[in-house]
Amino acid sequence: MELNWQEMIFEFLGGLGLFLFAIKYMGDGLQKAAGDRLRDILDRFTTNPFMGVLVGIFVTVLIQSSSGTTVITVGLVSAGFMTLRQAIGVIMGANIGTTVTAFIIGINVGEYAYPIMALGAVLLFFFKKSKIQNIGQVLFGFSGLFIGLELMSSGMKPLRDWPAFIDLTLNMSDSPILGVIVGAIFTLIVQSSSATVGILQGLYAENLITLQGALPVLFGDNIGTTITAILAALGASVAARRAAATHVLFNVVGSIIFLLVLGLFTNYMEWVTGILGLEPKMQIAFAHGTFNVVNTLIQLPLIGVWAYVVTKLIPGEDTIVEYKPKYLDYSLITKSPGIALGQAKQEVVRMGDFSVQGLSSAMDYLKTLDVKQASTAAQLEEAINNLDQKTTDYLVSLSKQSLSGANSHIHHALLENIRDIERVGDHVENLIELIDYKESNRIKLSEEATQELEEMFKLVIDTVKIAMQALDTRDVSLAQQVRSQEERIDEMERSLRKHHIRRLNEGICSGSAGVVFADIISNLERIGDHANNIADTIFEQD
Repeated sequence: MELNWQEMIFEFLGGLGLFLFAIKYMGDGLQKAAGDRLRDILDRFTTNPFMGVLVGIFVTVLIQSSSGTTVITVGLVSAGFMTLRQAIGVIMGANIGTTVTAFIIGINVGEYAYPIMALGAVLLFFFKKSKIQNIGQVLFGFSGLFIGLELMSSGMKPLRDWPAFIDLTLNMSDSPILGVIVGAIFTLIVQSSSATVGILQGLYAENLITLQGALPVLFGDNIGTTITAILAALGASVAARRAAATHVLFNVVGSIIFLLVLGLFTNYMEWVTGILGLEPKMQIAFAHGTFNVVNTLIQLPLIGVWAYVVTKLIPGEDTIVEYKPKYLDYSLITKSPGIALGQAKQEVVRMGDFSVQGLSSAMDYLKTLDVKQASTAAQLEEAINNLDQKTTDYLVSLSKQSLSGANSHIHHALLENIRDIERVGDHVENLIELIDYKESNRIKLSEEATQELEEMFKLVIDTVKIAMQALDTRDVSLAQQVRSQEERIDEMERSLRKHHIRRLNEGICSGSAGVVFADIISNLERIGDHANNIADTIFEQD
């Protein structure tokens, strides 16, 4: 028989493109409707592996992407917000959550897709309220999902009579490993297990593949979806790479287990279909759900084993920025306010250390343009923001207790210090953005300008470091040193501006390079001011 290949391929690819867009669009709408609190949910509720699984399911249903949940989890592990053991639970839950899309596809609402899309468009374009627009986005994406599937299915229909395709599906029924490979490769290409499961549901509903041939493809889909986590973890920390490796091992081991009992699983699915009277698409959705739930139940007790295995597979010490407070103990507030104040000071000093590390990373980024330095600085800035919020809340709770006059001074000073350290973090973020801008616009600084920036960076880092030591020890002589160095920073900024104008006049530096240079020294000078503010609070306490 003669196939119209162009029409088939165009229809299939168009449908696939629409499906992938719709699932992403729907996920974004759900995420916006829920508010961007996913990281908080992941952080707060992953207290044990079982809770981790539930959170993984919930977040994946919300953003419609197990890969997305895994990538967020990898980022949280990298940031020290979550341990590897907690992350493994979330990753297992993400695999269950992704089956929801298959169940949605299994419910035959395809015939209502166009009116649902029209309703979504009305909500999107005729209402100003963002909440209503988010619902419109969800409905528009939801309907697009079915229209994309319909296009893909009609594109594949002519294959049912093509001998080569019939041979391939027969081979897949006879050789389950071939089915797994086909599923893994296709998901790897498409980057969405939901899309490949959707295509498989279409093939099975059109009688283009048997259940015995479809199930191994389903297992392969689960292996293919791990590639996104691997890509997310490539340049990330050791802990993030371990989390991604767990995702791969979890799905590969699960697929091996199910391949070994494929005959039993096929019989079970036929029995369930008979009892529940499942439609073909729902049959695949049920198989997908069963695979992931049973796989999680089998492997949940092995979380400790997997954590040990991946730690051996991917050795190395991890440099983790710990976002969470280390010293804040709320029980001390009522028992011993004086000790609680000391604990808060420890946390503020830790914040200050992060700001010094962030400044050093910014200087290294300017010198080496190593993106890891920029990433470290960004993590440190996030950690500072988190500690700012948590320590301020702690100090506010502490203010309800009766404090001695001296402790009351320290309490007030710490609140001031937190604000200054947080502002230093913001300036570090500005510096990273300026260096990024310089690079993306191919702006070249002269050797003289680069050297001057390096000198100023070193002086500012040293000043902030001494300010933190003064804060920790309440040493007035150190605070005095910060004051004199801050004056040197101010003088340096004025003299560097003159040098910079001279270079501009002589044509050594371009105008755009001059703007970047001026902004960098301005941010460094402001950091000096904040270090001086910290020193001032030491004099006030003395």
